[in-house]
Amino acid sequence: MLETTLNVRVPNSLLNLGLTQEEIQRRISEWLVFSLFSEGKISSGKAGKLLGISRLEFIKLLQTRGIAFINFTETELNEELEAVKKLAPKRKK
Repeated sequence: MLETTLNVRVPNSLLNLGLTQEEIQRRISEWLVFSLFSEGKISSGKAGKLLGISRLEFIKLLQTRGIAFINFTETELNEELEAVKKLAPKRKK
């Protein structure tokens, strides 16, 4: 994946909390992706790809960060409904 380096200013007190530069970098990337996802600018699948994880891992990450996952795109909702239909047992008539 191509990357761009940006200069971001953070208070020195963050480093005093024991956060490493890598941890701060990861959290800033997560925050940006969470923000774009919450605004509806990217899907959960795209969000996962941007963070280098699967869609399911992204949803679990949202849960660990206390962010609700309830805003499906129409395509995602259809995919979920199809998955449920495949899992549901066939009813006998």
